[in-house]
Amino acid sequence: MHPIIFFSKMDFSQSNLFGYIEDLQELTIIERPVRRSLKTPEEIERLTVDEELSDIERAVYLLSSGQDIQGTSVVANLPVLMRQNPAETLRRVLPKIREVLHVAGVEMQLTAAVSFLTVLQEESVSIHTYSHSFLHIILQNLEHRDAGVSNAWLETLLAVIEALPKETIRHEILNPLVSKAQLSQTLQSRLVSCKIMGKLANKFEAHIIKREILPLVKSLCQDVEYEVRTCMCRQLEHIAQGIGTELTKTVVLPELVELARDEGSSVRLAAFETLVNLLDMFDADDRSQTVLPLVKSFCEKSFKADESILVSLSFHLGKLCNGLYGIFTPEQHLRFLEFYKKLSTLGLQQENGHNDNQLQLQTLEQEKKYISVRKNCAYNFPAMIVFVDPKNFHLELYSIFFCLCHDPEVPVRYTMAISFYEVAKLLNSGVYTIHKELVTLLQDESLEVLDALVGHLPEILELMTNGGENSGSESKLLSIPDLIPALTTAEQRAATSLKWRTHEKLLQKYACLPHIISSDQIYYRFLHRMLTIILTNNVLPVQKAAARTLCVYLRYNRKQEQRHEVIQKLIEQLGQGKSYWNRLRFLDTCEFIMELFSKSFFCKYFFLPVLELTHDPVANVRMKLCYLLPKVKSTLKIPNDKHLLQQLELCIRKLLCQEKDKDVLTIVKRTVLELDRMEISVDAEQLEKEKQQNEGRSTNINDKMFEKKRRDSKTSSVLAKSITLSVPGSSSGTSAGKEDKKSKLVRSQSFSTQALHPKYSNIDKCPNKSSATGYTSSVSGMGKSCMLSFSDDSFRTHSTGNSGNAAFPSSSSSRNLFNSADQKNNGNKESQSRKMSIKNRKSNS
Repeated sequence: MHPIIFFSKMDFSQSNLFGYIEDLQELTIIERPVRRSLKTPEEIERLTVDEELSDIERAVYLLSSGQDIQGTSVVANLPVLMRQNPAETLRRVLPKIREVLHVAGVEMQLTAAVSFLTVLQEESVSIHTYSHSFLHIILQNLEHRDAGVSNAWLETLLAVIEALPKETIRHEILNPLVSKAQLSQTLQSRLVSCKIMGKLANKFEAHIIKREILPLVKSLCQDVEYEVRTCMCRQLEHIAQGIGTELTKTVVLPELVELARDEGSSVRLAAFETLVNLLDMFDADDRSQTVLPLVKSFCEKSFKADESILVSLSFHLGKLCNGLYGIFTPEQHLRFLEFYKKLSTLGLQQENGHNDNQLQLQTLEQEKKYISVRKNCAYNFPAMIVFVDPKNFHLELYSIFFCLCHDPEVPVRYTMAISFYEVAKLLNSGVYTIHKELVTLLQDESLEVLDALVGHLPEILELMTNGGENSGSESKLLSIPDLIPALTTAEQRAATSLKWRTHEKLLQKYACLPHIISSDQIYYRFLHRMLTIILTNNVLPVQKAAARTLCVYLRYNRKQEQRHEVIQKLIEQLGQGKSYWNRLRFLDTCEFIMELFSKSFFCKYFFLPVLELTHDPVANVRMKLCYLLPKVKSTLKIPNDKHLLQQLELCIRKLLCQEKDKDVLTIVKRTVLELDRMEISVDAEQLEKEKQQNEGRSTNINDKMFEKKRRDSKTSSVLAKSITLSVPGSSSGTSAGKEDKKSKLVRSQSFSTQALHPKYSNIDKCPNKSSATGYTSSVSGMGKSCMLSFSDDSFRTHSTGNSGNAAFPSSSSSRNLFNSADQKNNGNKESQSRKMSIKNRKSNS
């Protein structure tokens, strides 16, 4: 009953939804005619080629009877055919391409121009063969009716001219050019001729250019079409460089003066820009008598009758002012400076507007132009500082600098941010005067401006705090309180945006702050912020940049309490963090520490926390650790870090034995091989100190052993004399005793010449309190000395001097051994007789 009640209470929207789903299911069942292939069987048949054909034969077949797309693919594959079989390609394929290009479409034409240029660049054939086979095809297609195709072939021809010999250029290009540049030819042909002449000017001597090219240049500069005059005017710069200063003064400069008064605005603009680019080729008289009046007329007309030149004039104004600097009178100098100031604020003055729509559209166009003008003024600002002299910056240009840095348009402020470093370098000791503008740009609402400024931020800050000899310490101290909030604001704005590359770049540049501000300011305002970014940011490059900058801050922090606090936080919050992502960043941080700090610092604070991650439950962490282990091992120094080396080897053994992840285990095995090939650095000074200490210890031990042996020999000799006196014997017994002594002496000497096993060092624990004490003490001493000389590596170089006494004892010591051995035998006999008497008593009882 429940399902019936549920459906009875369904709302109308749900029923409609189920209805729509059923309708869709019905639509899927309806059969509709669908074309299952892009080509019909007839089309596929026409596109099919015999697979047994070679590459050359297939190319010829496709160019002869294939479709356009197949022919285009053959033309695109021409460089490959030239590399594989150049002779057959030139003999069979290239003639077919030449035939096809007469009727080919735009796509094949463009592809052929690119392929011909590629063949030239790859040098598949000699330049002679190339000019014989390819050059005629290029020249035939230069005057194609499509402007894009014509320009593509022209670019190929201009590249070919660079490689062709002079004779080939003269016969194949220059001679036909005379007829192609006539007024009777098409507009496209004359435009192509202008560009070719600009290229040929650098290939021939000046007298050949004067005789054969300059007449064509003059005729084209006076062409009836303004496009031809503009194109030829822009080529005058290349022609002037080819003919030299004298001909430029007599031929090119008059043409430029005439073109500068042309009725076409594009011609005047081209003449002005060419004049500025050729400024270095004119002497002082030409500049003062010809160039300067032209420039003045351009400046006067730019606001009135010829606004088309305004953008170009603002772009070249810096180069123009410095190029004409030597011929300016004080009035002209001031006049050009005022002109620059007017351009820098162009469009910012509020005028009485009208509500007319046409006027509004005109205002929008003018606004775009004015923004471009102010942007160009920002680009030329460093050149204008040179023009007015940096000493006069505050008086002449600071107000303009302030306006450009506070311009309402982002492109203007962006350009100022890019040129800010150049301005700071030019000001030198007066750099403190633009500190407020630096703070303004750091706090700019546009991240594009901030990104442009950050590129040279370390150099700018260094100039701000240390710039110039005349900048007093007071100005530096006053600049810091405004600077730190601006830096923190900039970082926070970058962090909250989606432009993580700007944030990463900013954090990388903030690594310069230890050279700019104090360690306490960094600790309280920036260091903890870096740690927060590592813990909370989700972008890996940003986290790594913050980690490295934090390590730099830690490197320059001299307060041990602050250092220990940061180190503890790194270990607890990153190395022992709950998130595996934080533990991975801990390994990245350790890598930066190994890069920036000493080896001993890393071993002291971070070596063991890194090794603890071998037990990490996440395979990625263990994998990253394995990659880091060779660098970790390289921080060790022997003998100081022996215990750390043992810990490292223990962790590697555990990984080899206990690792279950296949990928990690593979990396572990690879890392083990790399670690085996590594050589651990040895601390020579520390090793020498330990050797000296060990030498002193060994000499003290030997002195004590010698003194002990001397005392033992005295006591053993006294005991031996008393025993021999108390035991009576005949002459035969005496002789037998002498033989027995000789045999025991030989055994004792042979025993003493052998190296004692360390187990003999326990002989001194014998409980006998009789005369055997001398024997045990002497043997135990020998055992200790031998064990020291062979077990400790540091004694190996001195083993001969120290073990000589133990390996070859003197005759007195051997006699002592013999006496003590007799006493021991007598003691053993007495103990055996006592045991027998006790047994007899027990049996009797």
